[in-house]
Amino acid sequence: MFDNFEIPKELIPSDPRFGSGPSLVPVEFLERLAKTGKDYMGTSHRKPGVKNVVKELQEGIKKYFNVPDGYLICLGNGGATLLFDMIALGIVEKKATHFTCGEFSEKWFKSSKLVPWITTEQVGVAFGKGINGTAVAGSDLIAVTLNETSTGVQLSKLPVVDANTILAVDATSGAGQCPCDISKTDIFFFSPQKVFASDGGLWCAIMSPKALARAAKIGTDKSRYVPDIMNWANAISNSEANQTYNTPALATIFIMNEQVKLMNETGYAEVQKLAQKKADLLYSWAESKPYLSCFIEEKEFRSVAVATIDVDSKVNVDDVIKFLEKKKAVLGIDGYRKLGRNQFRISMFHDISYSDLEKLTKLLSVMIESKL
Repeated sequence: MFDNFEIPKELIPSDPRFGSGPSLVPVEFLERLAKTGKDYMGTSHRKPGVKNVVKELQEGIKKYFNVPDGYLICLGNGGATLLFDMIALGIVEKKATHFTCGEFSEKWFKSSKLVPWITTEQVGVAFGKGINGTAVAGSDLIAVTLNETSTGVQLSKLPVVDANTILAVDATSGAGQCPCDISKTDIFFFSPQKVFASDGGLWCAIMSPKALARAAKIGTDKSRYVPDIMNWANAISNSEANQTYNTPALATIFIMNEQVKLMNETGYAEVQKLAQKKADLLYSWAESKPYLSCFIEEKEFRSVAVATIDVDSKVNVDDVIKFLEKKKAVLGIDGYRKLGRNQFRISMFHDISYSDLEKLTKLLSVMIESKL
């Protein structure tokens, strides 16, 4: 369809990666990792060479989010999906209520539902709609998703829970960029391959004293079988010692630490402002073109990390995407496959520049308008 289309040189982004997962990894971080030579990769995670990097990462996260005293930056192998099971197995006492609005929030609910000794309730909305969550009588854990990666829905406020209820927030693709007051959460967890511009293989959970106490309490219940890799006592004790229970992906930790250092130079408040500016660019672009529309109609729930833009059926977005990928000009802007929509899904993660997003919108417009 676009075989004869010539991409204007001035519209080629400086970096082609706009994927919503994984995010781009800055080349300079890889170069810094290479410079560690034989001193880091391939060394023990029980020794100072690695533990010092883990400690620096934990301290950087605490500084960036202004984490209150008494909270713990807990790290472990796997990703957010592993935490879905860990939370159900070792944090929920009797009942969890999940507020769902997309593929990944539903995935979390389904994981919890499989645990036989707890009750799990789902309060959901159609994909593309937003939901904030509320306290629910009888539930000792409320589960919400800060940024639904599949649809581009973002929480507009956190639910308020009582002293006996844990508020768990899946912040996988929003942590560090979407607004959130950590002091009002009990388990705020995320993966490094989104805003924090690293690779997969790690989870990070910021845990309140209330969450730590709940984990310790349930950990004494010998009637519950929990695999060692999902045991909160193991994760917590190792995190307190600046290490992980199992051997971690050292490159992931190193690169994430570089990103946290970079983001601390900017500051959380300024990162949020920059993210909002990028979101305003994409959503105003969608609203200004007759062949585009914002998938998320409720403005209060539009994400500042992942934008979903519907395209008129006269133009097949798959043709646009395939052409740009073939030319290696733009990568990763496909809509989430299970939604089945004629849609672009574009990440606005911190390392994706405003100027590149501006070039992307202009390039997509030129391509689409050439076929209308």
